Amino acid sequence: MLSGSFEYDSDDSLAIFKDHIERAHKIDCTIVAFQSEDDHRSLELIDDTDVLMVFTRRINTIGLELDRFKRYCQQGRPIVGVRTASHAFQNWLDFDREILGGNYGNHYGEGPTVGVQIVPEAYGHPVLKGITDLESKGSLYRNTPIADDTTLLLNGITDEASEPVAWTRTNLGGRVFYTSLGHQNDFRNDRFLRLLTNAVLWVVGV
Repeated sequence: MLSGSFEYDSDDSLAIFKDHIERAHKIDCTIVAFQSEDDHRSLELIDDTDVLMVFTRRINTIGLELDRFKRYCQQGRPIVGVRTASHAFQNWLDFDREILGGNYGNHYGEGPTVGVQIVPEAYGHPVLKGITDLESKGSLYRNTPIADDTTLLLNGITDEASEPVAWTRTNLGGRVFYTSLGHQNDFRNDRFLRLLTNAVLWVVGV
């Protein structure tokens, strides 16, 4: 788990999820926590990981460590992206389009609660097992249009707009899941924790 989304307290949120998924499954999680946007932390651990969860925001990683992250992605290995993963590394913003299949274009204003609804065509998808509609306090991200080869799972709806907020795709043979949800309060919602858990299991084919 790469943590470095300071606006959303990703360290605390990923610690909640780590505890949740390790109690439910035989999974060992390691959090690599960036301390600032300019923290040039080693990403060596990702070389041997089975699933990479990304919850960083505009980290200024360069050189060998950015190359290491790119290599992981370009090998078609499993990825789960959360919220600001769409702009995870400032020096590789194309990660969003090339790997996640997204189209991040900032966000709508804060305030209105976002109603999160399952796309009818997605019922039965393994990532949605045990999931029902939910709400989020986080501002709605502008993601339209997402890539043609994505499978849309969830839409976020306010009085102002409707946007895709969770989808899957295949990157070079590897499974990818992304959600623009991930506000602090989302990690206190059992359905959101289950969504992420399902996503982790799905991307590794369990």
